[in-house]
Amino acid sequence: MAITSVNFKGFNIKNPIMTASGTYGYNDEYDDFIDVSSLGAIVTKAISLKPREGNKHNRITETKAGMINSIGLENVGIEKFLTDKLPVLKKKNIEFVINIAGSTIEEYIELAKKCETNKIKAIELNVSCPNVKAGCLEFGTDENSLYELVSQVRKEFTGFLIVKLTPNVTSIEKLGLVAQNAGADAVSAINTLKGVSIKFNYFNGRFNKTIVQGGYSGSGIKPVAISAVYRLSKVIDIPIIGIGGIETLEDVLEFFAAGADAVQVGTANFTHPEIAGKLVRELEEYIIKNGFKDLEELKKKLRK
Repeated sequence: MAITSVNFKGFNIKNPIMTASGTYGYNDEYDDFIDVSSLGAIVTKAISLKPREGNKHNRITETKAGMINSIGLENVGIEKFLTDKLPVLKKKNIEFVINIAGSTIEEYIELAKKCETNKIKAIELNVSCPNVKAGCLEFGTDENSLYELVSQVRKEFTGFLIVKLTPNVTSIEKLGLVAQNAGADAVSAINTLKGVSIKFNYFNGRFNKTIVQGGYSGSGIKPVAISAVYRLSKVIDIPIIGIGGIETLEDVLEFFAAGADAVQVGTANFTHPEIAGKLVRELEEYIIKNGFKDLEELKKKLRK
């Protein structure tokens, strides 16, 4: 068996294939399709301090190269997550990261405290969701706000701290440096791009339109994501988790070549629910077939 483990600071995973927040539920919803425990880790959908109903309008639409979502961070809230969802994760021995989202710094701090109290190994700060009215993106696009948020969370949480970066900025490199300097252990990049879908038909002398505005994800954003990871790798020293349009092993290897230490599979889970497990197997086979000592040797040769 190939050695594919990734040794993060205080958070070690058996392989670099993770699942992206918002695409894999809370814990084991994909059990009917794959052995979820075979993955490196899953990232839960975003958890807020209080339950959220999400947006009431059209939430999702397909595009030619992905989809646009405007879910609005619907979730059960941290208390119900801790009582109902966390025990399942622990029982099934699944490595996981809790994605947390707030409208204020105080909400993020409270969430971090609860994660610390419950001995959560890793959290991912959602500072980059483009389809909520307050919080998240406000922190992820402003250097001073991001520094204050990450540094305050760092004081409360001793586990592995990931900051999920937005591509909807002029310089993702600056924000990566801010996250690093504020105490983040890693960054994940990228979250969704801002997108709008307009679908219409002409009937009885008028256009009937359906407009969905939200976060664009899927295969179409991969070049943007690869660029972000590559540029971040030139300026920060902490690990980078690549996200955006991953569907094949070749996509995974591209992210490694750009500087990613692990990857998260997102939108592809909806169309191919077995995809993450398939990528785990294909990566192991590729390492063995080509005679690499382990995953780290493969990454080094990809980056030469």
